[in-house]
Amino acid sequence: MQGCVLVIGGGIAGIQTSLDLTELGFKVYLVERNPSIGGRMAQLDKTFPTNDCSLCILAPKMVEVFRNPNIELMTYHELKAVSGNPGDFSATIIKKPRYVDETKCKGCGDCATKCPKIQVPNLFDMNLGKRKSAYIPFPQAVPPIYLIDPEICLKLTKDVCGVCAKVCQAEAIDFEQVEQEVKINVGAIVVATGFDMPAEKLSSRWGYKFENVVSALEYERILCASGPFGGHVLRPGDHVEPEKIAFIQCAGSRDLHEGVPYCSSVCCMYTAKEAIITAEHSEKSKCFIFRHDIRAFGKNFYEFTQRAQKEYGVKYFQTKISKIEENAETKNLMIHYENLKTGEFDDFEANLVVLATPLVPSTGTQHLSEILGIELDEYNFFKEHDYFNKSKSTKEGIYLCGFCQGPMDIPETVADSSGVAGQVAAYLSSVKFEQIKDKIEVPELEIKDKDEPRIGVLICHCGINIGKYVRVPLLAEYVRTLPNVIQCEDNLYSCSSDSQSRIKELITNNKLNRFIVASCTPRTHESLFQETCQEAGLNKYLFEMVNIRDQCSWVHMDDVEAATQKAKDLIRMAVAKSRLLKPLKEELLKITPTALIIGGGIAGMSAALNIARQGFTTYVVEKENILGGNLNYLNELYPIEQDASDFLNRTIEKI
Repeated sequence: MQGCVLVIGGGIAGIQTSLDLTELGFKVYLVERNPSIGGRMAQLDKTFPTNDCSLCILAPKMVEVFRNPNIELMTYHELKAVSGNPGDFSATIIKKPRYVDETKCKGCGDCATKCPKIQVPNLFDMNLGKRKSAYIPFPQAVPPIYLIDPEICLKLTKDVCGVCAKVCQAEAIDFEQVEQEVKINVGAIVVATGFDMPAEKLSSRWGYKFENVVSALEYERILCASGPFGGHVLRPGDHVEPEKIAFIQCAGSRDLHEGVPYCSSVCCMYTAKEAIITAEHSEKSKCFIFRHDIRAFGKNFYEFTQRAQKEYGVKYFQTKISKIEENAETKNLMIHYENLKTGEFDDFEANLVVLATPLVPSTGTQHLSEILGIELDEYNFFKEHDYFNKSKSTKEGIYLCGFCQGPMDIPETVADSSGVAGQVAAYLSSVKFEQIKDKIEVPELEIKDKDEPRIGVLICHCGINIGKYVRVPLLAEYVRTLPNVIQCEDNLYSCSSDSQSRIKELITNNKLNRFIVASCTPRTHESLFQETCQEAGLNKYLFEMVNIRDQCSWVHMDDVEAATQKAKDLIRMAVAKSRLLKPLKEELLKITPTALIIGGGIAGMSAALNIARQGFTTYVVEKENILGGNLNYLNELYPIEQDASDFLNRTIEKI
């Protein structure tokens, strides 16, 4: 048995699984074929139903992966071959050349700034934005390392130019790089390869060939502050703000003619989310949603669709689309549809059309299944070994998590990923902690009571989440005038990996003994910034965080002056509090390695079995005199038509 795990795919599923596995005592090799981790979630503007900034949730996890000494991050790598047996797999991985030395690159961007090559479509922006041959996928990319596109670089294609090598002060440019093979041995493999949204494969009736018809993922990039249009709602064809935007649901999903008979699960919700965000971004645009029915079955999901209609004026039509055509002069789109309530046929003219295209297994799924020797189902998702244990593939030692096994939303994906980590930990429990190494602790700076407070402040624009409603540059000027504030800066995203490096630089270079970040919620970010301070030698309890997103920009989005003034007040109070902070020491507590499960239904029993298999004593408390909960009252389990009592009895026997 090997005490390490190979995780294939660096989206939210792969990230969560990797982080949980290291907490459970295993080294992780995280392989991602793109230059940065983050996956599809990194391309989203916000997440439903809370409308939290997607990268505000994701970026701290990405940085945590980058920092983790027990995760070997292998971006721009692809799996080539797997051999061996469960518990001791041998994997061959191809490392693609970046033409940039990862050990030297500082992420400064001088190479991209000076690169003279004509810009080409940026894949991360769904080809709506542009990039040069020297580039980084997006501002918060992890690792924050640039790369050079060999297909368009003048030096690599024609042996001319080479300006990037001349301007790179770190001497990181290396045009001699070639593909390399890396061999590793692992005890288990986790597949977390996600999904694609190939709108170009739709039939012509959906009108995707027209320049003002976009897929939902392309529209996410239009909405995003770091996207091609800076968060402004514009038509791709002429960059004009649209007045009427039509969102088409089930554009290819649940359609035998399109070859995607299943529901993509998340479309009803993200369509409502995009309509709400559009209303917040643009006073001019009106949103109309053409749907079959609404499948919003999660907690507060249906209420979210109602909120879109009642609070934001989004209008829903229950329709069946027959065809979308373009007006050659105005480039507007004419939607021909059947009204399913009246049975009548009608037309609707829109300035922009957004298609909720099918979510399908990611490109390369078939090839990967052949490499791993595992099966696919009829929809080309990875097939589970057991319908009631979807984490296991058809081959022992190889596990599945996230969208690679079927449609699911982000919260479900995160929960699923943690569950997979628990199953892998149980499988490899005999070799737990064998390959784990401790994090190197940085000596803590000595802060005495008599020392004058030296406070640093970083204020986040958070794209336009804060920057659109709070005058951040003016706020920074004000904060610089506050007592004991030695350094104050504002930046686009404070949670990005390059911002963490900047915080450490500010603390070290300015001899700061307090630090404040004014950005979004401490719930997701405080631990990230505290760890950054610790890496700079500053006690983490000398850090303070101010939530100027939720408490200022979100609640005062109709009053910029009020939002800005409130942000001033909150930061002024934080500075006053920071002067009084003292370093604290945490006490180590003895942990009792025993678990208590309250509830003996199928959820409680499954949790108890997983914990027990990892070697922990587990108690199950159930108020009834039998185990099984509501499963006792079921006859057959759908859709496999299995006898419920057989499944229940087998589970109780394992308990």
